[in-house]
Amino acid sequence: MILGGAADAIGYFRGAWEFEKSGVVIHNELKKMGGIAALDVRKPKWIISDDTVMHLATAEALVEYWKSGINDLKKLYQTVAKYYLRCMNDMNDRAPGNTCMFSTNLLKPDTPDGYIIPYDSGGGGCGAAMRSMCIGMYFPRADQLDRLVAVSVECGRMTHNHPTGYLGSLASALFTHYAIQARPMVSWGAGLMEAIDLAWGYVKNEGRDVEENERDWSYFKNAWGDYLKLRGIIDGASPPTFPDNFDVMERDVFYKKISFHGDGGSSGHDAPMIAFVDGFFLIRLPPLNVSIIFSMATFFRKYDALLASGDSWEELSNRAFFHGGDSDSTAIIAATWFGILYGIKGVPTGNYQNLEYKDRLENAGKNIFDLVEKLFD
Repeated sequence: MILGGAADAIGYFRGAWEFEKSGVVIHNELKKMGGIAALDVRKPKWIISDDTVMHLATAEALVEYWKSGINDLKKLYQTVAKYYLRCMNDMNDRAPGNTCMFSTNLLKPDTPDGYIIPYDSGGGGCGAAMRSMCIGMYFPRADQLDRLVAVSVECGRMTHNHPTGYLGSLASALFTHYAIQARPMVSWGAGLMEAIDLAWGYVKNEGRDVEENERDWSYFKNAWGDYLKLRGIIDGASPPTFPDNFDVMERDVFYKKISFHGDGGSSGHDAPMIAFVDGFFLIRLPPLNVSIIFSMATFFRKYDALLASGDSWEELSNRAFFHGGDSDSTAIIAATWFGILYGIKGVPTGNYQNLEYKDRLENAGKNIFDLVEKLFD
């Protein structure tokens, strides 16, 4: 939880880096600061973004639900909706996304189905993925997969009621679940492909917006399938492959190919159909809403960074925090997984010891750990 928040604050840099289109510019600015090891991440220069505020909301809602002693997932969803609505009061200078702001205003947590919002054909952004890692912490065991699918889907579609949006929530939670189990990273993508099928069964069973979901369902799965083939890990066992030259500029070019002109989160105006080259994903798919394309690009960057960086915080930061695009969202997710896999070893203390909301992040993580330990002791 803490490393995710620290990475979010670094990748955000009060909006200067989140909205910077050039990774080269960011790396040059970072070099002048002395590199990531020299960063003293504290207010007012470094603050967390909307991503950590909403991740905390998810985590603290899970804890409140468990402490209530109620065993009813609808009550959990009402609790999460309450926290999402409330956390919008803490968004000053944190650059919340338009979809999250609009959708939370539709939530009515005091009514039984008040967590349900209308289907949104443009709700494919990454706002659900950035806040769902703690769901995987809450459901760490393999025999909890069905419940993890249900909770991540429902928490995701409280704001992003489109499969590309809420399947991002599933992926963030699922990969956290895998990290806790020490499952080999090369198998995560293949596991996601299976979990997507479970999610479709859940959505059909729930019976909400089934026709709309079926129409838009294939985009996310097809994109992931082509991505896994590109990296050579579709079998879930082979080591990943990367280009021989994959430095800052090459990564920026690659990321821009799978984003909306490298403009993290910008989806409100017309754009030409993005052409994907080098056999990458979406070549054969019809044109997509730009926010959907951006959501996919964001998630691939996170997984790509973790695959390539191993246990190096500096390498992870170079790939997941410092690039053109939505750098805080990629940072929080990749760093949360990193923290579960490797802990704080090798992470400069200045990156996290004075972090805004450090105590809340630590308490949220500890509370989830303690309750899971009690459940399975």
